[in-house]
Amino acid sequence: MLVYDIENLTKRYAGQAQPANDDLSLQVPAGEIFGLLGDNGAGKSTLVRQMVNLLRRTSGSIRLYGREVQSDPLFVALNVGYMPQSGRSLNNLTVGEALYFTAHLRGLSRPAARQERDRLLALWQIEALRSQPTNRLSGGQGRLLQLAVAMAGSPPVLILDEPTNDLDPQRRALVWEVIRRQNREQGTTIFFITHDAIEAEKVIQQVGIMHQGRLVAVGKPGILKQAVDQQLRLELFFAPQHPPTLPAGTNPRELAPGRWLLYLERHQVQQTLDSLDLSQLDDFRLHTATLEDLYLHYANAQSQPRNP
Repeated sequence: MLVYDIENLTKRYAGQAQPANDDLSLQVPAGEIFGLLGDNGAGKSTLVRQMVNLLRRTSGSIRLYGREVQSDPLFVALNVGYMPQSGRSLNNLTVGEALYFTAHLRGLSRPAARQERDRLLALWQIEALRSQPTNRLSGGQGRLLQLAVAMAGSPPVLILDEPTNDLDPQRRALVWEVIRRQNREQGTTIFFITHDAIEAEKVIQQVGIMHQGRLVAVGKPGILKQAVDQQLRLELFFAPQHPPTLPAGTNPRELAPGRWLLYLERHQVQQTLDSLDLSQLDDFRLHTATLEDLYLHYANAQSQPRNP
């Protein structure tokens, strides 16, 4: 069963030469965790805002459970929990009120909405914030509230725009754990945008990669990785003032001062490791291709100039 069926979707903003979304087609089956990757300006948020009927498309179609989203806005609101990048509409409510009213508006009775409020406060570990006005929350606290609001009333579909932004490592781990549990126990279809390809890889079942408004790849991560799985990642950590000596022809990418990344073919690995003076290194890590490598591979392959 398809939850979302998107065909030939295009969105053009006035005054912009290139479309924000350029002839996108995508299907999201029920019960799937779908991750959307892409750089800033790739058109990811534009896509999801159209999926939840907050932005009208220029052309193409978007169907939710077989219904055109523009033809039945209430159907979308009742079936999709959406977490945008900001939650200004909640600013006049307390944390507890935001959760209670959202659950009630999604069809729960008043007693059930109160129970749902308490469940979500505990789930997201924000009980202490219950009476706090939402406009006084920190960035991370506000993010957790937005996630809780999206889940209020247990809609069958969640669409989350950068769910781990502004969160510390402990809270990011909580987000991914709750996403996995919600999908596993409730069968919730989850569609999310993220820049954090490394962490998202723990939960993604299908991935879409966007670049310059286009979907350049869609599929299971394991299948898509076949394009890059002959390469291994070698990360080197060292004192920035004393970089290690590498074999001739090796071109590292600097991730940060004192941290290099090398992509190696399998036949290069032993020679490269043998050439390293380990006394020059604080640490090194060797592993197979990641979802981040997959994104870079497909994005770089699509970087040629485009015609309007």
